[in-house]
Amino acid sequence: MQYTSPSATAASESEHGPAHRLDTHGSDAGAPGWDAINHALNRVYPRQSPWHSSAPAGDAAPLPGISAYKRITPLPHWHFVTYGFSELFDKRSDDAEISGYGFELTFRLANPDDADEPPRWALNFLQNLARYVFESGHGFHAGHYLSAGGPIAADSDSAIRALAFVHDPELAPIDSGNGRVEFLQIVGLTNEEEFALKRWSTLKVLEVFHDYLPLWITDLERGSLLADPEIAARLAGGSAREGSSVGTIYADHVDWEQRKRLLRAPTTVLSLSARQVGELLALLPLRLPFGNAFGVVGPERRAVFEPAVRGNEAEVADGALHLRLDERAVRSLVSRLRAQAGIYEVDGFAALQVQVR
Repeated sequence: MQYTSPSATAASESEHGPAHRLDTHGSDAGAPGWDAINHALNRVYPRQSPWHSSAPAGDAAPLPGISAYKRITPLPHWHFVTYGFSELFDKRSDDAEISGYGFELTFRLANPDDADEPPRWALNFLQNLARYVFESGHGFHAGHYLSAGGPIAADSDSAIRALAFVHDPELAPIDSGNGRVEFLQIVGLTNEEEFALKRWSTLKVLEVFHDYLPLWITDLERGSLLADPEIAARLAGGSAREGSSVGTIYADHVDWEQRKRLLRAPTTVLSLSARQVGELLALLPLRLPFGNAFGVVGPERRAVFEPAVRGNEAEVADGALHLRLDERAVRSLVSRLRAQAGIYEVDGFAALQVQVR
């Protein structure tokens, strides 16, 4: 599943209390969720007190706390863990089995300079992800991904500009006393790597990447893994065998109209914005030939491309335009459509025109 959060990169430093070294892993009484997270971390870090950033009373930061543990192996990095997506204190949600959103986020960031304190931008970054979740109501799950709309480290030129979510390899799900909590780790990706997720399967692509990203550590200095011919070939082979797992993309403009013709089926004109044409051209051949539909969802309307059963046809049903295309029509659409303004026709489907704005 994809989310887009352009504001996930920048925040002012005043949004968080100062980071400081904790003398104990304990918390105030009456915080069973907080204590359960601490207990899980104690098993991984039995002899280390973390750096901890806490939000002062009345502060606008969504998360009450973030801890950071300094690691040496398998390469120097910081291991961040959030407090606040789950229910830390009283149980308030109706679902007795799940605590809050059911997860806390973790993030492993390379520390090549062996710095003694975690970078401030990473705390801001995690707080902005929390703000996105709390304001949108959309939680994360393993296999989700999103675009950060720019470098995840504000004021940098890093190629890491997208995120995916996996289960933290060292922190198993816990019963917090307020319900189940799993630890979802953020994996920083380049834009090219994010697009590779769309062309195949998020978790399968990440499985290929795992050999090159120990413990899913994010390194802001690295380039795209697809520059390695072996990795690129493995991903291309997976897409060719199985197609894409992405069934929907979101567009800033989707519209259509059906124009009546004398004694003939009406002409259907589908209108799209140029910004989404690239994704459509890349993913449509990885969906319909594999027997899977592909949807383009706009602010008010949506279009669904489906494999043709009885020939090419257009039908409006359930508030959506359903376009059923055979193999010839798919090939024609992909070969002709461009991300520039114009009206494009489709071989074998004379009653369809695609208008690009």
